[in-house]
Amino acid sequence: MAIKIDKKIVGYSVAQDDRAEKEATSAVVEKQKAQDKVVQLHERLERPDMLLGSTYKVKTPLSEHALYVTINDIILNHGTEHELRRPFEVFINSKNMDHFQWIVALTRIISAVFRKGGDVTFLVEELRSVFDPRGGYFKKGGKYMPSLVAEIGDAIECHLRMIGMLKDDDLDEHQKKLVNEKRAQYEATVKNAESKDPGEFPEGAQLCGKCHTKAAILMDGCMTCLNCGDSKCG
Repeated sequence: MAIKIDKKIVGYSVAQDDRAEKEATSAVVEKQKAQDKVVQLHERLERPDMLLGSTYKVKTPLSEHALYVTINDIILNHGTEHELRRPFEVFINSKNMDHFQWIVALTRIISAVFRKGGDVTFLVEELRSVFDPRGGYFKKGGKYMPSLVAEIGDAIECHLRMIGMLKDDDLDEHQKKLVNEKRAQYEATVKNAESKDPGEFPEGAQLCGKCHTKAAILMDGCMTCLNCGDSKCG
């Protein structure tokens, strides 16, 4: 429609179509609403009736009975693009009751940290830095464990890698070569409990903290090593 202008034009402005702005604002609002519906892990989140779990067997030369570390995970925002699997609780069971008290305390503390949410990967380094004053031991394959608590931390690390919370750090060629050389040196020089003939010492013998041989038995009410003679009773 044409409009006739009878007066002198003293000013003007460009009419703006605010539809695009409204659409952009609407998209931001919808995105914010979607984010508000995303469930985050926190300590007030109720435990579901069923959780997915994984159990890791920890067999050490310190005891004839193995530890079984079970970590249960909660699935957040199932079926959406925000779906996450996060650890929710941990249980440790064993026939060996020597460590029952501190293991129960440890599992409750770790489970409480899991339920807090956020980045819980720091637990791995904290547990793996615990050293046994009596000395550590070597696992099969030559990996040194400074304590039983450190091996529990190792099991938690394996689980966090499995669910994607920890990523594998790739080594460069020089580091891989150095690791292979150190492993070869260890396999050539170190003889641990696994290298001994099982028939050489009684079945059920425990690891000696001095010579690191699975040859310590209870003798006259005292743990005594049949390999080096070390005795807890002096």
